Amino acid sequence: MYQPRVFIADDHLLVLEGFRQLLADDTRIVGTAHSGAELLENAQSAAPDIVLLDISMPDANGFDLIPLLKQKLPQVKIILVTMLSEPFYVSEGFRKGANGYVLKQSASTELLTAIRTVMNNRRYVSPEVAADVRESIEQPWSRPDGYHVQLTPRQHEVLRMLANGVPTHTIATTIGISVKTVEFHKAGIMNKLGIKTIAELTRFALVQGLTEL
Repeated sequence: MYQPRVFIADDHLLVLEGFRQLLADDTRIVGTAHSGAELLENAQSAAPDIVLLDISMPDANGFDLIPLLKQKLPQVKIILVTMLSEPFYVSEGFRKGANGYVLKQSASTELLTAIRTVMNNRRYVSPEVAADVRESIEQPWSRPDGYHVQLTPRQHEVLRMLANGVPTHTIATTIGISVKTVEFHKAGIMNKLGIKTIAELTRFALVQGLTEL
């Protein structure tokens, strides 16, 4: 039985080793990387069928790495393995060219299923994420240009605080997430809403009643 060739990219050594042990009996691990640069340097020569990619790499956004990998390896399947569960990140991952989306907290039970699914040319999404994505489609918000989108509860919370002038590090402390994750949420909100500046974001929040002058 063919064993898929898997390349693992994650900046946490424990995660790398955990995935290696989890997949050892059913796949061939052909390489690992701790950074985006290391992944791009070594993936082509490793010739993987599957790349398991963390979104939050230390030197690169995992979303931006997807098209770069596809340029080097057009046939490679990419599964994002991440802690980020908001619908925007799932949609953005597939928009960039990912083939699967697995939450790290579910990886021990889902990763092999995800690999088998994408090897059969089908997408895989962790079930709890899939439910949130469906909800985001069913309950849209209005964007300034009239296009309808949906913000997750966490994005709604970050938007309200940003519009009220709360600094990023304070938002991170208040909500209990990292500054990097706040920046991810901020980028996701602005991308979804078609907004490029904090001033525009504040105006949108005023219109939606999320903040006051």
